[in-house]
Amino acid sequence: MTTATTTQQHTARLDFDKLAPAAHQAMITLDAAANKHLDPVVAELVKIRASQLNHCAYCLDMHTRDARAQGESEQRVNLLPAWPETGRLFTERERAALALTEAVTVLTDGFVPDDVYARAAEHFDETELAHLIAAILTINAWNRIAVTTRKQVPQQ
Repeated sequence: MTTATTTQQHTARLDFDKLAPAAHQAMITLDAAANKHLDPVVAELVKIRASQLNHCAYCLDMHTRDARAQGESEQRVNLLPAWPETGRLFTERERAALALTEAVTVLTDGFVPDDVYARAAEHFDETELAHLIAAILTINAWNRIAVTTRKQVPQQ
């Protein structure tokens, strides 16, 4: 499998929300349920990081805006791709969530490493951890819908 690296403009393929309204509504319901027991800051960091890894411009635009609207700093948003090298810019709890996000999103070895899971389990109780996993899988699903259908970033 290859990843296209061209700079050509892509046009939207179809309107998923309109053509699969029940699936779209189910995703909205899943998203709300997944985020119910999560710190909103952690939830947005997870959404942004997964969207970066999945090259989802639509979700990146949405969630960086959402994070900034909630008071997230430009510095943290800008440095999120390099979070392991940022020292104390991100809390240990946030770093554990980001490591789990990367492991679940990429799955290059076919599994989430025990040390990554254990680190997350140190910082999140079981209910929070279950919701964190649900939030990670939900943003990955949203990313795949948006990337596959080439959902367009709104122009300002």
